[in-house]
Amino acid sequence: MVETNERHAGHSHGQGPSRPAEIGSLLAALAVTLFIMLVEGVGGILSGSLALRADAGHMLTDASALLLSLGAVWLATRRPDVRRTFGYYRLEILAAALNGMALVGIAIFILWSAWHRLRGRPVIDTRTMLVTGGAGLVANLSGFWFLARAHVRSLNVRAALLHLAGDLLSSLGVVVAALVMAWTRLWLIDPILSAVIALVIVYGAVRLLAEAVDILLEAVPGHLDLAEILSHMERAEGVLAVHDLHLWTISNGMYALSAHLVVRGHDARQNDAILTAVKTELHEAFGISHTTLQIESERYEHVEEVH
Repeated sequence: MVETNERHAGHSHGQGPSRPAEIGSLLAALAVTLFIMLVEGVGGILSGSLALRADAGHMLTDASALLLSLGAVWLATRRPDVRRTFGYYRLEILAAALNGMALVGIAIFILWSAWHRLRGRPVIDTRTMLVTGGAGLVANLSGFWFLARAHVRSLNVRAALLHLAGDLLSSLGVVVAALVMAWTRLWLIDPILSAVIALVIVYGAVRLLAEAVDILLEAVPGHLDLAEILSHMERAEGVLAVHDLHLWTISNGMYALSAHLVVRGHDARQNDAILTAVKTELHEAFGISHTTLQIESERYEHVEEVH
């Protein structure tokens, strides 16, 4: 009995993102992040640059976040069961939300460090800073290019892209700041740059968190128009009305819809044809593959209306 239920639990939920490709992309991002963390950590200590040291701490948190994402993606590959009929897909959304919160924490730490640095008079080894920032820039470019070309668009890969985008800007800023400071000896550029990087990180983190929260609250996916979907369903032959329409995201790329269809007549074969037509339209026009549709006659009384 359990085996039968498990088969039905996993039926028609869609495939979602390609898990092996997603795991490979995240592993590549993790390798790049760990390499840059070591380089910038050593370079920040040797040069005295706050931007480098803050970015090394940023990398450490990035690595932890990516490991969390990898764990969530691995758990999401587990089959649905009789208790979790949608499987473990939501774990990757939780991981993406935690990544966003980690980014906000990193930004606050950088801003706090920059404020304290502005009150001092640091002297920075711009040559070491330039070499380290250049190495980080090249590594971040390669990692960002790899992830951007990967045909995976899950929230976790997007989170990894946001991490690398922020790191890429950080490395570029470090290189430019090192060149400017070597020429002008304006050491305050270092903490100012750190603060700018922190604000960029906050912007990306807020967007990521907003999308993850929308999914957890089962909001209508941002790229779909519920009124347009309702109109398509009501135009199906044999459908008189549609009510109790709900549309939400299970995980990135996996959308679910439930609705009640009021139809004419009592012929079961006609109902099957209506179901096929509506399900096909939803899949082809909107990419919604998991649908639960209840057929009702015009005279059907809802349970809550029955006395």
